[in-house]
Amino acid sequence: MTTSRHHSMAFGSTLLPAGAVRFRLWAPGAEKISLCLDPGTRDLLLPMTREKAGWFGLETKEAVAGCGYCFQLSSGLLVPDPASRFQPRDVHGASEVIDPAAFAWPDQQWRGRPWQEAVIYEVHVGTFSPEGTFAGVEARLDHLVELGITALELLPVAAFAGRCNWGYDGVLPFAPDSSYGRPEDLKRLIAAAHARGLMVLLDVVYNHFGPEGNYLHHYAPHFFTDHYQTPWGAAINFEGPGSYWVRQFFIQNALYWLSEYHFDGLRLDAVHAIHDASRPDILEELAQTVRTHLGAQRPIHLVLENDKNQAHYLHRESPGMISGYTAQWNDDLHHGLHVLLTGEKGGYYRDYAEMPACHVARCLAEGFSYQGEKSPYRHNAPRGERSRHLPSTAFVAFLQNHDQIGNRALGERICQLAEPEAVRAAVAILLLSPSPPLLFMGEEWGSQQPFPFFCDFGAELADQVKEGRRQEFARFPEFSSPASRERIPDPCAAETFLSARLDWQGLSSAKGREWYGYYGRLLGLRQQEIMPRLAGLSAGENKKWQARGKSGLMVCWPLPGGESLQLLANLGSLPCVEINLPALPLLFATHDLAAIGKEKTLPPWSVFWFLAPGPAARSLP
Repeated sequence: MTTSRHHSMAFGSTLLPAGAVRFRLWAPGAEKISLCLDPGTRDLLLPMTREKAGWFGLETKEAVAGCGYCFQLSSGLLVPDPASRFQPRDVHGASEVIDPAAFAWPDQQWRGRPWQEAVIYEVHVGTFSPEGTFAGVEARLDHLVELGITALELLPVAAFAGRCNWGYDGVLPFAPDSSYGRPEDLKRLIAAAHARGLMVLLDVVYNHFGPEGNYLHHYAPHFFTDHYQTPWGAAINFEGPGSYWVRQFFIQNALYWLSEYHFDGLRLDAVHAIHDASRPDILEELAQTVRTHLGAQRPIHLVLENDKNQAHYLHRESPGMISGYTAQWNDDLHHGLHVLLTGEKGGYYRDYAEMPACHVARCLAEGFSYQGEKSPYRHNAPRGERSRHLPSTAFVAFLQNHDQIGNRALGERICQLAEPEAVRAAVAILLLSPSPPLLFMGEEWGSQQPFPFFCDFGAELADQVKEGRRQEFARFPEFSSPASRERIPDPCAAETFLSARLDWQGLSSAKGREWYGYYGRLLGLRQQEIMPRLAGLSAGENKKWQARGKSGLMVCWPLPGGESLQLLANLGSLPCVEINLPALPLLFATHDLAAIGKEKTLPPWSVFWFLAPGPAARSLP
């Protein structure tokens, strides 16, 4: 039994039951709009009717599924549909009329998975497989299931300019990029993942449009505001005149991916770059709308990246009752771990340089480390909101992701920066803590392949990106000279993109198999012992943590049913002394317990997990 899915919205092209196609474009800055069908061949030009509130519309039987179309402005400029469902010839070409009902979904029995079961695997479609396509990802789903992954997360797939991009420069947010395949190829990937019990999450970018292929300025300048600036230029207008349809554009985009493509959740990129003083603001309205429309059908997971550490977006009505956002990426935890493992203290790592174990322990127990404290990196401005009351499942934990690798000048992974025993210790903490862990593709076999920043813009913009990338790192001592900056990969060079493509042969090497086995054992233990105990995890205040010196830490999490999970670790290259060993059942250890001995000393890079059977053992050692 199969079913079809179609998200109806005011934007874009829609096939009608009578055989016609309806086209609608919000163009408040235009006097006249015409529809151009099959540009370059038929070039049929049809005037569109001007409607209220800046809309233009047309219904015609001259269009069918599969035909190309553009909108012609009074200047003669042809522009793609901003709500295009597909761009077969890149972002400057014609849009294609897509019939969403033509794809027969075989996953009508899929009801999703609860968030406490999430083990996330982040993938860039273009570099994950030799094919660099949706089909290439689909062919490797069994690898993820075998490893213990439960959620596949795709970096943004919205249409971008050129042959390759990280995805965060998308300009047509409803259209899967043609370099990865057609819409039905993405749908097949999602259906295949669901058949294997895998959730599929999608990164979406609602804070800016990419620098090439964005034509909105020509006919809908209301999309932008000069009142705020972002790292990518003028901010998107979420609160000023004309903002209603701007807000609807992105809210409908979220509903579109979740309903028409059956994604299980979205990860919203860099929402700290969204400016909106409205009430409810765009993030609140988007979450409320998604919960209202889809929340009763299956679990929908909305995840934030938010440098401001705004805990109020993660509010729980009660344990398990999420009215807003499910979780946030925990950069604080990553940064503290990175300082411990590598000793790096530049840039934003400066905020974690003093007592890094204290930052890590607090993150593991309370979510954010910065909960209103002053940030030295941000000129001592206060950062964050109180998060201790939230459950650990509200914070996604990771040691590697696309940002923390690719935003380095050379795109090095953690295995190139830290000793293997240090990485093993951090992995043992992340994969067994109550927070949902996130892995970056290839991490599970200890890949040392770089993931540098790459894109493919026109010549003029390409030169600007190359120079801007090198100037960005000029303040770092190792790149202070022009000669040293020449080592920074050119983002638009073909070899930079190719260098990021995963070499799956690494999985077959002796070291690769050893790392893969280690990750697999930990994830198996998580599935067996941790996941079943996370259902109904309370948002309580009674989580405890301590730090000993710069590298020792202890954390205790109360669990439903009176149990508790306890961690004892030394994330340093020197022994950590004066540690009392709890008299509790051991769950996992990187070292023999006897190594602690009567000296009460934790060996370097050691991790011990304990599962206490009842409330009597909740006090820290």
